[in-house]
Amino acid sequence: MILNYTYRIYPDARQEELLLEWLETCRKSYNYALRELKDYISSRKCAIDRCSLVSEYIMPADYPFPGYQQQQNNLPKAKKKYPWLKSVPSQVLQTNIRRLHDAWDFFINRGFGFPRFKKYGQMKSILFPQFKTNPLTGSLDFVALRERAPSVRQIKLPKLGLVQINLHRPIPEGFVIKQIRVLKKAKGWYVVASIQSDMEIPNPLPHGHCIGVDVGLLSYCATSDGWTEPGRKFFKTLYRRLKVLQHRLSKKQKKSQNYEKARKKVEALHNHIAFKRKDYQFKLSHKLCDMADTIFLEDIDFRIMAKGFLGKHTVDAGFGQFRSILKYVGKRRNVFVAQVDHRGSSQTCPNCRIEVRKKLKDRLHSCPECLYEINRDVASAQELCNRGIEMLSTQGLWGKEIGCQVGLSGAFCLDKWRNSDLSVRAAKSIGDNRSPRYTASS
Repeated sequence: MILNYTYRIYPDARQEELLLEWLETCRKSYNYALRELKDYISSRKCAIDRCSLVSEYIMPADYPFPGYQQQQNNLPKAKKKYPWLKSVPSQVLQTNIRRLHDAWDFFINRGFGFPRFKKYGQMKSILFPQFKTNPLTGSLDFVALRERAPSVRQIKLPKLGLVQINLHRPIPEGFVIKQIRVLKKAKGWYVVASIQSDMEIPNPLPHGHCIGVDVGLLSYCATSDGWTEPGRKFFKTLYRRLKVLQHRLSKKQKKSQNYEKARKKVEALHNHIAFKRKDYQFKLSHKLCDMADTIFLEDIDFRIMAKGFLGKHTVDAGFGQFRSILKYVGKRRNVFVAQVDHRGSSQTCPNCRIEVRKKLKDRLHSCPECLYEINRDVASAQELCNRGIEMLSTQGLWGKEIGCQVGLSGAFCLDKWRNSDLSVRAAKSIGDNRSPRYTASS
């Protein structure tokens, strides 16, 4: 089991200056390795009698491909030629080259997204891949944390020494720190500690009460039980302040001290917006996990939604990040989270399963067959719940009580609406004063 814990660190002036130098050194080594990779590609992308001798760098025919192993083995030679490389820990430089080739492999597999050169200040993190001993000093219990003992609040990093750390939660018992990533943000410095344990947690299985969750802009999420969360606009609420700061930044002379101060204020506000969004999504995920033991989400590609006329608000909502956070929280809390087909979920009646066409402005679901009326987002969530139960149930046994249907609370029989005249069923239901399967209060 591997977990990532994020802590705030407070390096002193000397340590912060050293970290900034390391980031700049890693940026230069990253760009140098990428330049070698691009030169190799340029020298072999066309026939030898047609290569340009002016705009392309020609490498010897026997020059090997600059892969990860070769560029990593060239680091000791580069340190002799450039002594300033020795100030950075050797493993940090190796993981920096590893980062480049991970991006290259991702480009090869995906077919687009060629690695780019990093400008000044764009390198934001360095990685310490392994530790012989525990880098955290002092006791790690809650009593020491309440006393704020100085020994608890220090982490030892190679060539950097002891750094003050806000250990707001201790490392769980049985976990060991495997690697540390140091992040530079506008709000300060952070470390992401990867901790590992020998125990294994099995993936959650569908059980207990199940709900469907539909996400949207008007209601951030709606559940099949009828609960809705109002829409949140993290970026728009602070857009006026951001507009002022960006206007001030545009008036400053580039590469001046005032320009750098104004740029840091813009970056800090963007960090604040991202922190608010992520904190809200974690709290909402825990709230949903309190409501049910099985959650069904729609498998929509939110990148396509972001290209529409509401793209700015879709990106602001961060639905993709919310889905990933909900899966993570669900796994830690033994809540089964699955994705179901989203196509037509908002155009289908969850009660009688017929198609009910609606425009975007129609916020109320009203079925002409079974006369079922409810909020449109809640109806879509109920349809997602229906599809999730169908996906988990044994197909071809509609109307029969099976083990999976018994285990899933709220499972119902759908065969009475299948292969029958829906209009007759609805008329008979109205004549007998029968209520539909779903009610507004359910």
